[in-house]
Amino acid sequence: MTINSALEVDLTGQVNAEQSGSAYMGGTGGQVDFVRAGARSPGGHSIIALPATAKGNELSRITIGLSGPVTTARSEVDVIVTEFGAAELRGQTLAERTRRLIAIAHPDFREELQRASHIIQQRGF
Repeated sequence: MTINSALEVDLTGQVNAEQSGSAYMGGTGGQVDFVRAGARSPGGHSIIALPATAKGNELSRITIGLSGPVTTARSEVDVIVTEFGAAELRGQTLAERTRRLIAIAHPDFREELQRASHIIQQRGF
């Protein structure tokens, strides 16, 4: 089992753990190595844990698109956790990923994320 943090996760499951706006908060470090190790261990999982919001609940950390670099690709992500639950993403379609991530976003942002996810959900793969 591995647990890492993130600054934001987009609706497809891409993770940014490095940059917020123009400020670098951390380097690439070993997040991808830990994610791969946890997910590939027998019976293991890799968890990315983050609060659902930032800046006093003004910003959703589950986002339409990342504001910084992709630290961990969607193809490597296993489970995303916020205080609203856990979204198991490994092996899921893009449409299902959006549904699961919206379900763990802060309720104040779910409607906006749902509207934005429409195009992704139509693709369905």
